[in-house]
Amino acid sequence: MRRHSLRKRVEIAFAMCVVGLSVAWGFAFYSAIRLSEDRVLTNQLQRAAERYPDLGMNLRGYDTVADLPEPLRAWARTHPEAGLHEFVSEELHVAVIAADNEERRAFVVFDVAGIEAASSEDWWWLLVITGVVGTLGALGFGLGVVVMRRAVAPVVQLANVVADIDLEHLSAADHKRIASGRFGDDEVGVLACAIEKTLERVSAFVARERYFTGSASHELRTPITVMTGALELLEQSDLSADDAKAVERARRATLEMKSTIEMFLWLARETDDGSYGEQFLVMPLVTRAIDQQRYLLAGKSVDVDVAGLAAPSVRGHSQAFLIAVNNLVRNAFEQTLAGQGPVTILVKERALTVTNTVSSEAVGRTTPTDAPSHGYGLGLGIVQRLCERNGWTFSLDVDGARVIACLSW
Repeated sequence: MRRHSLRKRVEIAFAMCVVGLSVAWGFAFYSAIRLSEDRVLTNQLQRAAERYPDLGMNLRGYDTVADLPEPLRAWARTHPEAGLHEFVSEELHVAVIAADNEERRAFVVFDVAGIEAASSEDWWWLLVITGVVGTLGALGFGLGVVVMRRAVAPVVQLANVVADIDLEHLSAADHKRIASGRFGDDEVGVLACAIEKTLERVSAFVARERYFTGSASHELRTPITVMTGALELLEQSDLSADDAKAVERARRATLEMKSTIEMFLWLARETDDGSYGEQFLVMPLVTRAIDQQRYLLAGKSVDVDVAGLAAPSVRGHSQAFLIAVNNLVRNAFEQTLAGQGPVTILVKERALTVTNTVSSEAVGRTTPTDAPSHGYGLGLGIVQRLCERNGWTFSLDVDGARVIACLSW
C-alpha cells in the first residue's frame, strides 16, 4: 500500500472495511434465512408425522363460507379481497381466491399451529440475533480501527519523530532524524521532506547566528574598549571645565553604547546562556538608571520623586532590566517640559511605574512602539521585546497629559 498516496490508502482502507462488513452481514442474513426455512419445514414435517396418516390437516381448501372454520366465517361474509390474510390469534393463514363469479370466493386455509415458533422461543431468537449483530458490529469496529491505523501509520510515525525534536534547542543533526526517504513519495513523504529541509535551514540559520553574534561581539566590543581606555586617559590629564564635561558626556555615551550593543547581541541569540535566570534587586538598578539619565533634566527645574513601597527581587536578565528602566526613565525625562514635573517613579512588589507630564502635542504621538527617543535610547518597542524575552509585562497608558509606563513581573 505504500506505493499509493495517503488519500488512496484511506479510500482502500474504508472500502475494505465496507466490503468486509457487507460480506459478514450477507452471510449472517443468508444463514438466518436458511435456518428459518429449515426450522419451518422441520416443524411442519414433525407435525405431519404426528398426525399420520392424515396428512392434510393443516392445509385445506374451502368453496363455501359455511365450510370454513368457525373463527373465519364472520370475516369471510364481509367479502374480503383476493390475496393473503393472516390471523395471529387463531394461528391461521388464509388465501382468498376470486372465482369467475365475483360473488363467490374460494379459500385456502393453512393452519400454522405448532409450526410457527412460540413467543418465548421468539425472544430467544431475538436474543441470539442481537448477540450476533453486536458481535459483528464489534468485529467491524475492530477491523476498521486496525485497517485505518495501518493506513495512517506513516502520519503517526512522522508526528512522533517531530514531537521528539526539541524545537527550543535545535542541533545541527536534528533534521537528519526525519529521514524523509523512508516515507515514500506520497503526501506524507512530501510533508516529511519539507519538514526535513525546513529544519535543515533553521539549523543552518542558528549556526550562522551563533557565528555572527560571536564575531560581532568581539568586533563591536573592541572599539568600545579602545574608546573607554582613551577616555580614562583623558580624564587623568589636565582638562578645562568644558573639556571635562565633554569627556564625561563621551564616557557616559560610551557606557550606554556598550550596554546597548550587549543587549542587542543577547536579543539576537536564539539560545539562552543562563543569564535570563538571574535573581536581582530592583531598587539599585532604578537608582542607577536615574543617575545615568539625570543630566537630561539639567535646566528644566523638574523634580524626581522615587517611592519604594517594597524591595522586590526579579528573576531574569539584570542588564535587560537596566536597559528597559533606562529607556523608560530617559523617555520620561526627555518628554517632561521645564517646570511641568515631577517625574514619579514608584516601585511596588510586582511592578514599576514611571509617570511624567507631557505637552498635548507629545501625547498624540506617544505609543508603546513609537515614542520620542533620542541619543542611545532603544525605544519602547525594544522595551516590549526585552520584557517578552524575560517573561515580564510592559504597558503604556496615556491619561490626559500624563503618561504612565508600567513594567510588571
